[in-house]
Amino acid sequence: MKYWQTIILLLCIMLSCKENTGFNNANSKNKLTKTASEKNIKIEKEKINKTFISIEGLADSTFVRLADFSGDFVYDMRYATENNFLKVKVYDCAECFTRVKTVKALLAANKAFLKKGLKIKFYDCYRPNAVQYKMWKIVPNPQYVANPVKGSIHNKGGAVDITLVTLDEEELDMGTDFDFFGKRAHHDNIDLPQTVLDNRKLLKETMEKYGFWSTRTEWWHYNLQGAHKDPIANFKWECE
Repeated sequence: MKYWQTIILLLCIMLSCKENTGFNNANSKNKLTKTASEKNIKIEKEKINKTFISIEGLADSTFVRLADFSGDFVYDMRYATENNFLKVKVYDCAECFTRVKTVKALLAANKAFLKKGLKIKFYDCYRPNAVQYKMWKIVPNPQYVANPVKGSIHNKGGAVDITLVTLDEEELDMGTDFDFFGKRAHHDNIDLPQTVLDNRKLLKETMEKYGFWSTRTEWWHYNLQGAHKDPIANFKWECE
């Protein structure tokens, strides 16, 4: 074989190897992309196929975890963080527990919100009385924290602090943040943009329709009717 023929042969072999390497790299990238995509699909299917507990047949006074009954709620449990007016974390971990009768009313209210393209977001739910004592020690002012001896309806499993979000979890404008203690947070304050007034009205009227009553000074706070008659509880959930 002549010298120039040998050179051409070697060049052909090298080009062939390069093409194969590129092909293999492309295959590897495609496999990785496919694996990641399949993983995401699997996660979404797990969310969709999650089995929730039926609320029927459970005693109204039983404490249960709301997330076990529906995946249509959003949570931002502020007292499990330092992002609250106390500036202290008072829950060991974030969970939303409440009594069964409160859950039934919340499920019904949220079903109505979902028809409007909205859903409930929680800031606080049931609060153990021991946590109420912690809060009272930090801020011993009944204007902001209920005296733990008397107890809060949160301590009885009949109160929730909530707002509304879109299905993409964007909060509706309520005029103030959660736990803003001032006139701007009052229901009877009409010196607010119309959008804020409309959002608060929708939240209030819907919650009242499904058995809750509001607190004049806190747009986010709702008590289940009759829950004030329930005993103070100190049930504590386990952190995983």
